Amino acid sequence: MIINIDKDLCTGCQECVKVCPTYAIEGEYGKAQEINSDKCIMCGQCVQICKSYASIVDKGFEFVEEKRKERNLPDTIKEPVFAAYNVCEIEKVKTALKDKSKFTMVQCAPAVRVAIGEEFGLELGTLTPGKMAAALKKLNFDRVYDTNFPADLTIMEEGTELIKRITEGGTLPMFTSCCPAWVKFMENNYPELTDHLSSCKSPQQMGGAIFKTYGAQINNIDASTIYSVAIMPCTCKKYECDRPEMDSSGYRDVDAVLTTRELAYLIKDMGIDFNNLNEEKFESPLGTYSGAGTIFGVTGGVMEAALRTGYELITKENIPIIDIIDVRGNEGFRTSIIKIGDLNLRVGVVTGLKNIVPVLEDLKSGKLDLDFIEVMTCPVGCVSGGGQPKLLLEEYRDIAYKNRIKSTYKHDKNLPLRKSHENPEIEKIYKDFLIEPLGSVSHHLLHTEYCVGKEVAK
Repeated sequence: MIINIDKDLCTGCQECVKVCPTYAIEGEYGKAQEINSDKCIMCGQCVQICKSYASIVDKGFEFVEEKRKERNLPDTIKEPVFAAYNVCEIEKVKTALKDKSKFTMVQCAPAVRVAIGEEFGLELGTLTPGKMAAALKKLNFDRVYDTNFPADLTIMEEGTELIKRITEGGTLPMFTSCCPAWVKFMENNYPELTDHLSSCKSPQQMGGAIFKTYGAQINNIDASTIYSVAIMPCTCKKYECDRPEMDSSGYRDVDAVLTTRELAYLIKDMGIDFNNLNEEKFESPLGTYSGAGTIFGVTGGVMEAALRTGYELITKENIPIIDIIDVRGNEGFRTSIIKIGDLNLRVGVVTGLKNIVPVLEDLKSGKLDLDFIEVMTCPVGCVSGGGQPKLLLEEYRDIAYKNRIKSTYKHDKNLPLRKSHENPEIEKIYKDFLIEPLGSVSHHLLHTEYCVGKEVAK
């Protein structure tokens, strides 16, 4: 199990029960809770909220150290050991970094750069892309890329797919598929509706497939030597990279996923002074990104990024207002009509997975009249993911979320390019390698089928 609750530490306060979107945590109040693996979607919100920890005063030093070893935590990390936790894969990545036969590539999700600074005492929501890139280079990754690049790639594929569905009578509404916890929920509970999911892989998985094909080509290396690591705000990304179908590159597309917290552990364990690092850039061409790729980290961001590009692909004109405020916000479910030329595009944004069931039930009963719906499992999108820095005091939670969102939009606004299709490296990868969105190469590498044979839903 990627997400676990330690019975030795759980006090049965049931705070985790309150935040679990699938009601997967079971047990009596005051007694140790258990996770129902058939219901769990590995979002990690229980890990974020858990306050029950191993006290050296109550349990003793040896007990706490044993728990650290069980969880593969580095000896240098001395923060509290909590009852709810996720699998730690730092040692796996450290081994790969030391292996001279491996060519290591790393990508970083957009939500990581607005949160990782918190692990080093910086103000909540501080934006640190330059320091993050510098830290990854200090860790001796051979190539430091950015998930924002495949996020731009996702928009090209997903936007084209949506246009094709609308113009050719495809299955509507189309749901976004970049959140693996949401996809797993759909597969587990509404497998008959999975045709409504976009066939696009998530940016993480698109990046992994591209690194071991186009990335191998431009670096002039054997793809079999590439070890691909993803730094993510999301614990379910660990599950996603291990899905059996995620091997379209001919290899495991992504070999390991570290959460934001785990990357911080690794930086500390290697003795890197994060706060005093000189800023560096992600490497080109697989690290160049637009503001549209950046806003994937906030709820409504995927929708807005798709609309920025979709408008211009459909109308062949510049979008008049690039900030699409109607799809921003953190309400449970909101809908809008976005005018794109002669088309009135009916869109919806679901914030937090607990709000998706009424939407899906309306879809089943024929009451849902929308074209495109974004769904994010976590409370305000990826910036509040289960793998983000743990907020020990509840009064900091709202502040952290607001600041992370604010920094995300600030980053978008300050970038020279804010539309995915204007990213010159996106133009180049299609010219030199993918040829066209939804073409044969991109279909093989960047798209998939969900709930294949229904075995994934088990």
